Amino acid sequence: MASSKSITSSETIAFLSKFTPCDVSDSLNKRGIKDGGFIPNLINQSPVIGKTSAVGKAYTVLYAPLSDPRPAVTQAYIDQVPEDAIVVIGLPLSLQTTWAPYCRINNALYGGLMSTRAQYRKANGSVILGRIRDLDEHNDLGYPVWSYGVGTSAPGPFVKVVGINVPLEVKTIGIEADEQILTINPGDYIIADKNGVVRLPDDEKLADILDYIPKRVDADTRVSEDIKKGKPAAESQKFWRSKI
Repeated sequence: MASSKSITSSETIAFLSKFTPCDVSDSLNKRGIKDGGFIPNLINQSPVIGKTSAVGKAYTVLYAPLSDPRPAVTQAYIDQVPEDAIVVIGLPLSLQTTWAPYCRINNALYGGLMSTRAQYRKANGSVILGRIRDLDEHNDLGYPVWSYGVGTSAPGPFVKVVGINVPLEVKTIGIEADEQILTINPGDYIIADKNGVVRLPDDEKLADILDYIPKRVDADTRVSEDIKKGKPAAESQKFWRSKI
């Protein structure tokens, strides 16, 4: 793939749509990102149709309690969604937990009308770090959505939107069971399918990561072919991956 300076975000989205989040994670692992860019605990509530993955640049939305001193954003976030975006909705750290359902609010942050509008705006999917409602509506639209869980009530009684296109901090558990924070920045590439959701920063490492992805996929395809013929997996992996 060409350098990141010579390709557009639309071309990058089209390219990444051919691969799975697992493929992207393998490339990030190779570049020292131990978690492979994975955003944990999200469930695919409405599947991707017609592409390998839903891919887009993160259009972030931050909800906070009504008591938060920050003023509510007056313009509806959903009416500003850019084409080809992935809508990513989060909560402040104070409303997050590291155990299921991973948030302290039972009201849904997102519903069917939002997917209807996002799809009209030509967004590519929505990732909700909280609960959603109206499962049938998302599925009937064929619009892909991920969330921690489901609910029935709208968000208004408890929370308000306080930021659009701001960094979202997400609590996770590290390998030593210590609490860690990952950050989703506006403009990060989001790649998602039934396996999960991965974030890929749009930075100076992007071109190198994109270049590695199809090479690794090709190598692993050859490994699979070898294994089906009886060759030991470790031997085949060593041989083909050493050629990347």
